[in-house]
Amino acid sequence: MKKQVVDLSNKNISEIDIPESIFGIKVFPDLIHQYIRYQNAKSRQGSHKTKTRSEIKGKAKKPFAQKGTGNARQGSSKPPHYRGGATSMGPQNRDHSFSLNKKERILALKCALSDKMKKNEISVLGSIAAGTPIEAIQNEVSRIPLPSNIENNGEFFGLKVKGDSMIEAGINDGDTVIIKKVDRAENGKIVVALIDDHEAMLKRIRKKGKIVALESANKKYETKIFGPDRVKVQGVLVSLYRNFQ
Repeated sequence: MKKQVVDLSNKNISEIDIPESIFGIKVFPDLIHQYIRYQNAKSRQGSHKTKTRSEIKGKAKKPFAQKGTGNARQGSSKPPHYRGGATSMGPQNRDHSFSLNKKERILALKCALSDKMKKNEISVLGSIAAGTPIEAIQNEVSRIPLPSNIENNGEFFGLKVKGDSMIEAGINDGDTVIIKKVDRAENGKIVVALIDDHEAMLKRIRKKGKIVALESANKKYETKIFGPDRVKVQGVLVSLYRNFQ
């Protein structure tokens, strides 16, 4: 299994091989939960304690005469209902830890690493026009997980859709599209197109000779025609997120 190594500016600098036996195994959530409980239990001190009647200082003397006072008989001033008396059924020192065998602990760590690898996050770089072109945005505004059904074999980024020019392709205003970074695309693919190195738009691309057509998926919008030197493909659509709230 190969993974890209990036620097602090998120640029690919190399590629490394990582063992699939650690980063690509089946994930068992219940085992991860059990291991977290195991770690938390071992970290508990268990030093909370209250005093019983035998640990209360003082004499075992009756607080008042047994007869003639009209009060109920009392054997001493150590019972729980007396101020400064013992605590009934209070906590005692104990060890909260429990055993988890070594094979389970190792497997739980491998599951956690594999789950982390499968839930790769990608950067959302602002908005993309599905309508009138907008200025290209390259600053990261948030991060979202890469969908689990997409094989992580390249560089991906997200863009929030503004406009309704692609609604017939199932892309609505407010959706977040997942884009795989490429510099060329087949005819008919939905791409992020950079026009004149300034404006970006989400359209279906058609190439014929020296003409590049960027088609909308909404009859209200006309197809835009450009020369090949004016349009640069920044990536191709692979998936999207939709917020129904």
